[in-house]
Amino acid sequence: MGLTPAAVSYQIKEMEEQLGFALFTRTSRSIQLTPAGTVLFEAAAESLDILQRAAARARKLARGRSHLRISLGPRFATNWLLPRLSHFRAANTGFELTFDICDEVRDFDTDDVDVAIRFGSGDYDHVRSDRLFDTVVVPVCSPELLEADPRLDEPRDLLRHMLCYVDCVTDGMVWPNWPMWMAAAGIDDFDDSRCVAFSDSSHVIEAVTESGAVGLVGLALITGDLAQGRLVRLFDIGVSVGQDYAYHLVYPESASQDPRIIAFRDWILGETGQQIRPPVSGPERSLPSPPDGSTGGRQALHAPPDRRRG
Repeated sequence: MGLTPAAVSYQIKEMEEQLGFALFTRTSRSIQLTPAGTVLFEAAAESLDILQRAAARARKLARGRSHLRISLGPRFATNWLLPRLSHFRAANTGFELTFDICDEVRDFDTDDVDVAIRFGSGDYDHVRSDRLFDTVVVPVCSPELLEADPRLDEPRDLLRHMLCYVDCVTDGMVWPNWPMWMAAAGIDDFDDSRCVAFSDSSHVIEAVTESGAVGLVGLALITGDLAQGRLVRLFDIGVSVGQDYAYHLVYPESASQDPRIIAFRDWILGETGQQIRPPVSGPERSLPSPPDGSTGGRQALHAPPDRRRG
């Protein structure tokens, strides 16, 4: 606000004189709201919340009925949605899409977003969700590493290399790590003391491409890297993330019949190969964050492994 503490104190005294009662109880070491001050504080907070929600509705109205704003994490945007965006635009020439690229919590009531793509259970209060695809974690390396060491013929050969992964626990669910992958590969005597853990899958990919590591990453978000040869998948063994967790398209129940949302929902379900079916709604739960960094209470949105939940 650009006010000094002295100016704030003066403004409070002015308010108290105008109201005719004290707002704060002051001592030499503390200042506390009086009961009357608490009443006004709660009313002011409620009024500001109403104004914030009204401003969000006004922004959405000002955007118009052909404009859809989507919130999603940066890795999902870069590695999955944006490469396919021309398909949607070709089939839906009347709609304009803009994006809120972040992993922060979003609230449909107060933030300027219409839908979101987030990782979690899909069970959120006053929100509908459509499961897009499950997450399977697989080992990858750089083409240069494979050229330097062509003897990667079996999983045990990986023990010669630096192994990195995302260290993430969400609601008791451990994100797939190297001991889990090695167990799936039939290696029961694996020592993970030399593994390198990161909190974000983008750091794992950076270690793979820049430092010659072998990393565990979600397969769905690296299909472009695999197709263009930037990454190489090693072995046909993958470990699935917990059955209750997946990427979801999330939107308010009150907007489920919005033509923009219906068009985007039908398109993205088609792209992910999902059957177009009634969306899921459920009791209030917070969305967990995997290591991608994509994620309500009320109608809030959380972000997955690109970032651990904060």
